[in-house]
Amino acid sequence: MSEYKDTLNLPKTEFPMKANLAQREPLILKKWEEINLYGKIREKNKSCDPFIFHDGPPYANGHTHIGHAVNKTLKDIVVKSKTFSGFNVPFVPGWDCHGLPIELKVEKKVGKPGHKISAPEFRKACRDYAASQIDIQRDEFKRLGVLADWQNPYITMNFKYEADIIRSLSKIIQNGHVQKGYKPVYWCLDCGSALAEAEVEYADKVSPAIDVRFKVVNEEAFLACFNKIAKEGHGAISIPIWTTTPWTLPANQAVALNPRTEYALVACSDERLLIAEPLLAEVMQRYEIKNHRVLAKATGDAFANMQLQHPFFERIVPVVLGEHVTMDAGTGAVHTAPAHGQDDYIMGKQYNLPLDNPVGDDGCYISTVPLFAGLHVNAVNDRIIEQLKAHENLLHFTKITHSFPHCWRHKTPLIFRSTPQWFISMEQNGLRMMALAAIENVRWVPDWGQSRIFSMVDKRPEWCISRQRTWGVPIALFLHKETGEMHPNSIALMEKVASKVEEKGIEAWHELDAHELLGADSAHYTKCRDILDVWFDSGVSHECVLRQNGDLHFPADLYLEGSDQHRGWFQSSLLTSLAMHHKAPYKAVLTHGYVIDLEGRKMSKSLGNVIAPEKVIQTMGADVLRLWVASIDYRAEINVSDEILTRTSETYRRLRNTARFLLANLDGFDPEKHLVKPDDMLALDRWAVNKARLVQDEIIKAYESYQFHLIYQKVHHFCTVELGGFYLDIIKDRQYTTQTNSLARRSAQTAMFHIIEALVRWFAPILSFTAEEIWHYIPGKRNESVFLNTWYTDLPVLEENQLMNEAYWEKLRQVRDAVNKELEAQRKAGKLGAPLEAEVHVYCDEVLKKQLDALENELRFVLITSGADVHLANSHMPSDVITTDVSGLFVKVNPLTYQKCERCWHRCADVGADKTHSTLCERCIENVVGQGEIRKYA
Repeated sequence: MSEYKDTLNLPKTEFPMKANLAQREPLILKKWEEINLYGKIREKNKSCDPFIFHDGPPYANGHTHIGHAVNKTLKDIVVKSKTFSGFNVPFVPGWDCHGLPIELKVEKKVGKPGHKISAPEFRKACRDYAASQIDIQRDEFKRLGVLADWQNPYITMNFKYEADIIRSLSKIIQNGHVQKGYKPVYWCLDCGSALAEAEVEYADKVSPAIDVRFKVVNEEAFLACFNKIAKEGHGAISIPIWTTTPWTLPANQAVALNPRTEYALVACSDERLLIAEPLLAEVMQRYEIKNHRVLAKATGDAFANMQLQHPFFERIVPVVLGEHVTMDAGTGAVHTAPAHGQDDYIMGKQYNLPLDNPVGDDGCYISTVPLFAGLHVNAVNDRIIEQLKAHENLLHFTKITHSFPHCWRHKTPLIFRSTPQWFISMEQNGLRMMALAAIENVRWVPDWGQSRIFSMVDKRPEWCISRQRTWGVPIALFLHKETGEMHPNSIALMEKVASKVEEKGIEAWHELDAHELLGADSAHYTKCRDILDVWFDSGVSHECVLRQNGDLHFPADLYLEGSDQHRGWFQSSLLTSLAMHHKAPYKAVLTHGYVIDLEGRKMSKSLGNVIAPEKVIQTMGADVLRLWVASIDYRAEINVSDEILTRTSETYRRLRNTARFLLANLDGFDPEKHLVKPDDMLALDRWAVNKARLVQDEIIKAYESYQFHLIYQKVHHFCTVELGGFYLDIIKDRQYTTQTNSLARRSAQTAMFHIIEALVRWFAPILSFTAEEIWHYIPGKRNESVFLNTWYTDLPVLEENQLMNEAYWEKLRQVRDAVNKELEAQRKAGKLGAPLEAEVHVYCDEVLKKQLDALENELRFVLITSGADVHLANSHMPSDVITTDVSGLFVKVNPLTYQKCERCWHRCADVGADKTHSTLCERCIENVVGQGEIRKYA
């Protein structure tokens, strides 16, 4: 064989089989930075249609986690695929830098402001910490292969951005959407600050559940509310309420009933109770009352303004009516404390109830509260229950586990308490209706995102935008010392403040002497001490980034974040944009799910199920991580595990090996010299290129619709099934054994050249490092990066009006699969070794016979057997033919005993006929010393 080895066109390439991604990827990253790849892409596409993809800023706190990796990789896939589609896609990354998590980190290091460290020093420490975290995260995002304007990100603590936050607030105030109010808000006792809806999560909590008597003051007037009393009763009359927050009872100002629900007056032993009729049986069971009598019934509206005695204070409270009173639990009567609940607050406004908040910022009752002054709300429930017992007003007590609002930072239960706060009103100037209308005009991917955010906006209360913390952008208002009203020139003053902040940052506000801007008015005004909710910072990025950067435009074409941002950034961006410009900040919104383990648990250090991106990259490479991201259907929750990533790495190897096979068989191919015209190519090669064209159409559509998992599936199928399982398997013989410069070989190389040119571009948005590596091994002149290109457009069409069209080769694949099945059965039975040791007799109908006969003597190359012939299926078929899965197709496989050709390994009768080349078949002799064999089809 050694004398003929040099006559074969064996595969040869320097493209390494072993990826070594962890070592090779940093070298590619370095090259991208050296050539300023991002800048070159921008320059190349500057005249193209823009596609503005706005980055939602991650919080500058800690190393990136697997959720970050999913998010940034999805974004990078969008940017790169849109660039390949010919758009100009500037991508400006951002970071969110103010807020409580950074404060808490800094507090642990240097103490609380005003104690060991001054407030200005504390803010500087926060700024320094956030800057250090940005550097960490930026390097980790770059290591993922994300292309972005890393040298010019938007950072919410940059002086210009801080100034533009103040300007954004000014516009919202000017448009009449901001109000100050003494309203109940979520209050975190650990944060010592109000929270917005987006900062609240729900978790189980064990609470006391108590039923409390509110005794009727004027029983005669109360009984007169019934048309008639069917039965007599005796004992005090009470309306019992049920609550899981006994600590709110000191603030009670009313009891609410549902106006349309029927209530029953029930006699039980020595008292009478008014209970909602739908809950009566449940309540009697809870109170363990076996014998009771219904004395009378009336709807809730009959009891409006009835007077009740507070259960332990000398306070008379009214009955009020509200549709919020539901019949899913309790007694049908709701304890109402306007200072401690949103529905309660609405009732208080409607009935002019006192808005009495007895709880201070520290969670302790203020000094004027009888019985409980100075006690913390988390420790007072037992004392309140004691008072209820002492006043004989405790009907029932137990403990329950229920879902309760918690601070998403501290994971501790929240309280509702009224404090003076700043709000963006949902109703004051029609913001809610604007938002609901805008939501319907945005494209939501997946489409359920629309109903999710619609319901959230429809039900959300006013947005509390003020916080009582240190590290944040100030609400830069001057407030009247007596009335608390804004200065009448607030809009102009805010611009003056913003100009100062643009020079010195938020410290300019804290250093500012009011007299400098207000003159004599400064005696009557004081600076607002609150800072803005950090969600406001990122929420106005459409104003501070899109409208301030000349390379961008407003609104953005796309926002992309996790599903939690329906209540977070998507919503804060929408509301601020509408409040400023009456327009949504985005045309489309894409949402991905949470990353969870195989048991459905969130990634958590305490659970030990965290998979750090850094570890995956160091062991498997960033491209494997990116391929996993592309493989998932991100619309649902995202499962990850070491096993899943290992399977992904195996898929990566198959894709890489396909590319390597193509490159290896392009050895010696110069597209300028050797490219075969489409009409001159062999039929099978034309099919392969056309198949690549059809797959590319599907891939581009999937990129456009953001269905990246379909791309993963289609590329994997094309490489393993269409190429590896069919085309490349068939052409090996032709590629290796025909003459180097023959049409048969150059045609196959032309097809492989077209395919790798297309394939490397399909890979690039996902397998960015590998695509860049492949790019430089493809023959022919090419620019310095795969990312400076568009999709490959030189894939010729295979016309359907030809015999050997797409449908023809699909039928051939079915025949080949059927034959392979029988060859494998013979091999397992020990009757056959390799397929080239066999000849195949095919029996079929006239239509299929005509199709197979069109290949002339090249059917055997498609079947990869040493012999193949075709016969009509009829009664003269051998009795031992095998019925296949293809309708009307029968096969018979015969082992061959001919000598094997040393060069092509086919077993042919003519091997040895030529004494000079006694170990070769005539075909190989022709290829070695003759004019070369002629191939037309396969």
